[in-house]
Amino acid sequence: MPAIVLCGLLAAACGGGGSGDPGDQAESGESAKPHGYVEGAEEASEPQSRLVLADADGGKVGVLDLLSEDVTELDGGAAASGAITDGRFAYLPSGDRTRVIDSGVWTVDHGDHKHYYRAKIAETGAIDGTVTGAWSDTKTTALARDDGTTVLLDREKLEDGEVAETGTVDGIAVPYEQHVVVAGSGGIVVRDRDGKDVADLDATCTDPRDAAVTTRGVVVGCADGAVLVDEDDDTFSGEQIAYPGSGPSESLGTFGQRPGSSVLAAAAGEDEVWVLDAGEGSWHRIETQAPVAAVAAVGEDVPVLVLTDDGVLHAYDPESGDQQASQELVDGDVRDGATIAVDTNRAYVNDVAAQQVHEVDYNDELRVARTLDVDVAPAHLTETGR
Repeated sequence: MPAIVLCGLLAAACGGGGSGDPGDQAESGESAKPHGYVEGAEEASEPQSRLVLADADGGKVGVLDLLSEDVTELDGGAAASGAITDGRFAYLPSGDRTRVIDSGVWTVDHGDHKHYYRAKIAETGAIDGTVTGAWSDTKTTALARDDGTTVLLDREKLEDGEVAETGTVDGIAVPYEQHVVVAGSGGIVVRDRDGKDVADLDATCTDPRDAAVTTRGVVVGCADGAVLVDEDDDTFSGEQIAYPGSGPSESLGTFGQRPGSSVLAAAAGEDEVWVLDAGEGSWHRIETQAPVAAVAAVGEDVPVLVLTDDGVLHAYDPESGDQQASQELVDGDVRDGATIAVDTNRAYVNDVAAQQVHEVDYNDELRVARTLDVDVAPAHLTETGR
């Protein structure tokens, strides 16, 4: 379950600190901290993206800085079976435990402007269970596990280096608009931070299996389609988006998206990809030329990216399903754990055998912009900082 993103930051990151001279502030008794100050972090003028890479065999972990191309290696541990992010932290499941890695980069989005931060890379701790999805806001981090539960963490303590569990929820739980959207066997409900139900949505979701946060709201993937949960003036609603016709030939895999985008994509079986446009409330089917290894939707009016198991990266029109470009990328068969991580400009694909990461410009006929050599065999990859 790819990772689906809500950057968890200090709620007051932009609330304090004036624009006047720090000395004047100090003389008047006010804080001299500048606008956007976050203790222990350096503010930057552009996104500080990093890739967290995990070796599936020896438990080796590396964090690749995409600006400097430096790789920070962390102490080894149990071999990872995946890599999921909430925007800042990476979660590496291995057996019955999941390692928590602070990538040290994140973004605070205040709508009319953003702040970009970088800090020290560190291993924060671990939680019980195999994490399959991660979502966060300023107060809560929610980690879905393969046993059908979601564990909730105190976000502020996590940012201070402590893994502090605050509760466990049956089903999938996603922080949204100062509340938590919970999808379980009893339907979809919205709860406040104290766990009290505030809205029971009139929407059916059979077998909730994945979720994503978009600009349109929270999308919950269900056996019969999806439900879009939205909020307007403190009122929550749920819109069912059913599959057209008979739907996918097999159950959908996890959603792949550019963080926050309202377009999602997931594989269904070997040679079928389904695309959900949450803004339009519609599904579209893409038939691929070879078995699908990884998939990610970039956004509205932008191609869907599909890596097939022969190592070729394809760009498809999300509505018509027509192929628009292709690029031979990985030499040989693609291994399990292949990932397409997408941001606003580039896509990143892990190449395990070559110990490389390919950076692709998806706006330029899938041109390979960089091939980055790494010391970690990147069986699993996730991008942080966005």
